[in-house]
Amino acid sequence: MTPQQTSNSMDATTGAPTSGYTVYLVDDHAVFRSGVRAELADEPGLRVVGEAGTVPEAIAGIVSTAPDVVLLDVHMPAGGGVAVLRGVLDRLGTDAASTPVFLALSVSDAAEDVIATIRAGARGYVTKTIDGAELADAVRRVAEGDAVFSPRLAGFVLDSFTGKSSAPEPPLDPELDSLTRRELEVLRLLARGYTYREIAEELFISIKTVETHASNVLRKTQQSNRNALTRWAATRHIG
Repeated sequence: MTPQQTSNSMDATTGAPTSGYTVYLVDDHAVFRSGVRAELADEPGLRVVGEAGTVPEAIAGIVSTAPDVVLLDVHMPAGGGVAVLRGVLDRLGTDAASTPVFLALSVSDAAEDVIATIRAGARGYVTKTIDGAELADAVRRVAEGDAVFSPRLAGFVLDSFTGKSSAPEPPLDPELDSLTRRELEVLRLLARGYTYREIAEELFISIKTVETHASNVLRKTQQSNRNALTRWAATRHIG
């Protein structure tokens, strides 16, 4: 949702209109999701509308429920929080009214994780040491347009965008940089040995679209076939 846009729905029990912010939880640990859900249940104006423990489930669930805020784990299999961000933004766009705001909620406070997640489109990043009341406040603040960070983490982002980041920057690679976000995702899956059908299922696109992206990747990276492309990706630690 765009900042300051409040969800309005009907209470399932009373039928009365409700207002506030809807929240979707993404974390690969079910026990942690349950704890967060319990913490937010006591907070006025916040309502959890869904949860997921994998990247594909998260993308599908977020698109279907259109929450105001997504609480997003950073480290999960199949690309983690960044893959969720990219998958949702690819499907909904960055300016659509139904596009949620993303708040990373992670055990990691590493500069490279913070910077990568913010660059992918998250509005804030807090660590899992945060308590329930602080988390609820962070959710409301990002929903209303603020950028929210745990202490010290904001400095990583500021340094990154002012060129002072201590996080390692990838070397310039014109061929890699020429790939679109979707082409890069297809490349990663090809490098992992996925078939076109498996890539289509993973990214929620058609096999024909996968073939088109794969063809573009081969052309842009100047590789003659998939085996050569896999070797090319391995030298760049892609996969």
